[in-house]
Amino acid sequence: MADFWADWIEAFRFGCEAQGVISARLMLFASGAPDAAAEAGRMVAEKFAAFSDAQSAAERALADGLGLYAAAQLAYLPLQRAVHANSARLAGTAQ
Repeated sequence: MADFWADWIEAFRFGCEAQGVISARLMLFASGAPDAAAEAGRMVAEKFAAFSDAQSAAERALADGLGLYAAAQLAYLPLQRAVHANSARLAGTAQ
């Protein structure tokens, strides 16, 4: 039961962090910052890379016979890292 709540808490935390990244990017775009176009390009490229890494992690886990739950956990890690890195990077530019 503790895993159930830990998973829900992590999902909530991740959702809040992702929403923070979205908000920071929207503020950057709306402000007309000189680096807004570069951020838009970075945003698209990072999504392709993160989802590709997630798919590879899930495929490896399933090929190794780890099961669907383990594959989902391993696929989540690249997405979590990407959102966290963007959150940290954009927090410095949101001032």
